[in-house]
Amino acid sequence: MAGLISPDTVVPRLGVAVSGGADSLALLHILQEAGGVDLFAVTVNHGLRPEAASEALHVARICEGLGIPHDVLEWSGWDGKGNLQDQARRTRYRLLADWGRKRGVDAIALGHTRDDVAETFLMRVARSSGVDGLAAMAPRFERDGMAFMRPLLDRGRAELREILVERGVRWVEDPSNEDTAFDRARIRAALPGLAPIGLTVDVLAETAAHLRDASDALNEIAVRWMAENLRLAAGDILFDRTALSRQPLEIKRRIVGRSLQWVASEEYPPRGAALGRVLAALSGESEGRNLTLHGCHVMVSDMTFRITREFAAVARLETVTDAPWDGRWHLDGPHLPGLVVRALGDDLTHCPDWRNTGVPRESLRASPAIYEGDTLIAAPVAGLTEGWTATCGEKEDVIAGLVPH
Repeated sequence: MAGLISPDTVVPRLGVAVSGGADSLALLHILQEAGGVDLFAVTVNHGLRPEAASEALHVARICEGLGIPHDVLEWSGWDGKGNLQDQARRTRYRLLADWGRKRGVDAIALGHTRDDVAETFLMRVARSSGVDGLAAMAPRFERDGMAFMRPLLDRGRAELREILVERGVRWVEDPSNEDTAFDRARIRAALPGLAPIGLTVDVLAETAAHLRDASDALNEIAVRWMAENLRLAAGDILFDRTALSRQPLEIKRRIVGRSLQWVASEEYPPRGAALGRVLAALSGESEGRNLTLHGCHVMVSDMTFRITREFAAVARLETVTDAPWDGRWHLDGPHLPGLVVRALGDDLTHCPDWRNTGVPRESLRASPAIYEGDTLIAAPVAGLTEGWTATCGEKEDVIAGLVPH
């Protein structure tokens, strides 16, 4: 598998996401012919087109001929509301990650190509994106607890189709690739017209790669600063306000964005104007010092910059006591049937020692508490322990989101 997966990456069992399109089918054949790894293929059927089922069957037959186990994952969860493409993408990754864990694979390979990098770059330029938005796709990343790889980022779409033609393999054309209602389809149609002025797929992809290097370097600076200056307390992230304010804007954007992302247990940090309001509060350029966004409550004082969970974001969140709560909290104590974990909220008044914790009221209201029905049993963060403890990750967990892969 030389040239596809870095030699320091160990993936004895590799999943391959195969849609039936040329890129993913070429990836499947390239990996199969390279050998040296156990392959498992998977197709996600979003059920959005009548042809999807037959396309999944087409992939299944190809995999059978190659001797590769193949599974089909079905999704029928779209209710017709919201951004369809975004929901489908998020669901696809979640389904793939769940499948990968069940199959016991070490990573899942995706068929993104050099053309995808160039198209994404232009889409982001049109949205006035910054360094991170314009940076090339990462060759390896983690999502929903699963490692994903993009081994074909240095290969072009035309080259991959030639591989399939040589092998007599038929692929499926997704009609959405030609539907100009979608940004990517419009960009794809415009690309040939840019080539005469030097904006070829190769040039655009190379530029995106340079920006990926720049983004990684900026992240490394932010990581080093956070390792020395970030403090965790009762699930909150705290910084010395003066020290953080002195950092360059691009570094502050990364530090604050990643911190908000971690506290909120979100897939992405806030962007644009939303993040700008927080940075303005940090630097004293806005009148308000306390604000809420991204499911977080930000408190700015003369000395500190504190990010805590917003109570409203977790007010209806409930889990059993031995499951993670809000993506970060783990409770340990006398687990018994009938006990659940909910946000403490106004029941903080039933915790007589909460002021002795030194934790702000807003932080405690959004902290986990153990209930039996409507009866408060324990609120360990607020000082009502009753044999319970609550832990919420380490500094390394926050920083890990910025470490280049």
